[in-house]
Amino acid sequence: MRGLKQMNYLKHALVLTISLIIFGCGSVQYSFSGASISEDTKTFQVNYFQNNAPLIEPGLERTFTLALQDLILNQTKLDLVRSNGDLVYEGEIVEYRIAPMTATAQNTAAQNRLTIGVNVRFFDKNDPEAALEQRFSFYFDYPGNAQLVGSQKDTAIEDIFERITQDIFNASLAKW
Repeated sequence: MRGLKQMNYLKHALVLTISLIIFGCGSVQYSFSGASISEDTKTFQVNYFQNNAPLIEPGLERTFTLALQDLILNQTKLDLVRSNGDLVYEGEIVEYRIAPMTATAQNTAAQNRLTIGVNVRFFDKNDPEAALEQRFSFYFDYPGNAQLVGSQKDTAIEDIFERITQDIFNASLAKW
């Protein structure tokens, strides 16, 4: 009889523990990316980022907009919409600059740096206090005797946008 009571007690304790684990996290979704997103949030939109940098690189705005959309699609379960998203990202590219970083004895560039900066505004319809406006930038260094064209330019832009979009994701959804 005593063993049956203990067994019954253990079953109830196990059910309670499992219930607390499953339902104890409230109304927030967690993901392996570190994002904590309200269960009410189902959609996001990324408005087209205009290129307002003093030096214009054609197609940069489209590449960045798509990179941000892809990152959010890949790291959340949210659906991408064109309007009325629960989360909204907008902004503009404000910097595209190539500058020498180090010089040789002949006063030529030994290393150059491409820097891209993006101003981002983020709005959360379900949590207005989560809104942010922030500038994100990153760079890519390359040899001074190389021209930033073709596949090297594509690699540079891809590396920069990978870092910037992850930083935007972390600041807006992961709260890092």
